[in-house]
Parts: sequence; structure tokens; C-alpha cells
Amino acid sequence: MDSQARIRAAIEEHWRASELGEAEAEHAIYAENAILDYPQSGERFRGRATILAQRGGHPADRHFTVLRISGSDAFWVSECIITYDGVPTRSVSLMEFAGSQVTHETQYFADPFGAPAWRAALAEPMPGRDILRA
Repeated sequence: MDSQARIRAAIEEHWRASELGEAEAEHAIYAENAILDYPQSGERFRGRATILAQRGGHPADRHFTVLRISGSDAFWVSECIITYDGVPTRSVSLMEFAGSQVTHETQYFADPFGAPAWRAALAEPMPGRDILRA
């Protein structure tokens, strides 16, 4: 297995373990000194143990659906739906690797929004989705 396939497999295992609540397996992907940034809240979590602690303490019932993983070399992107207590939130995870471990991850979260009527004639639904109207 080449290095790109190993990284993709590690990311897939990360999200699988996230869904199953397997905290140690979920965080095995991170380097000991990894950094996790949440730009929307301005928070930075430094170190695998800190990242694990902040996720492990999350009070919501969480579920993870991976929509797409893409990347190459040291930069990979995961598009996901993370459901917190039954409410879905779109998430984009940007992972930077050194070797086979994440050294820096940035996660963005976004709630769905309705499409405005003025562009209805230009848009088609994404596969498997309905267009939300404003």
C-alpha cells in the first residue's frame, strides 16, 4: 500500500472510530503535538491528549456521515455531516500530515440555509438532496 492509500485508510478509520465512539482509535491519527483549530469559535487545542479530552467530554449524542474524502501528499479534506443530538451540521475538516499523522487540523461547521428564490431557475438539487427554500 502506498503512502497516499495509507493516509486515506487512516482518515477512513478516524471517521469510523468517531462514529463508533472509539476514542483511542479516533485520535490515533494525530501526532502527539498536533493542533486542532475551530476558526468560528477562535479555539485552538494543542496536543493529542487535549484534542481527545475536549472531544471525549462532548455532552451531545454525535454521529458522523462522511460525504467525501479528497487530497494528496500532506493535505486532505473530509466533508461530513456531524449530527449532534439529532441535528445535522455540515463540517469540513482540513488535515495536514507529516508522514502518516495529522499535525494540524482545521474544522469548519455550517448549518443548512435556504436557497433564495432569485436563483431557483439556475440551480438543480445535489444528488440525493432537495433544495431548501428560503
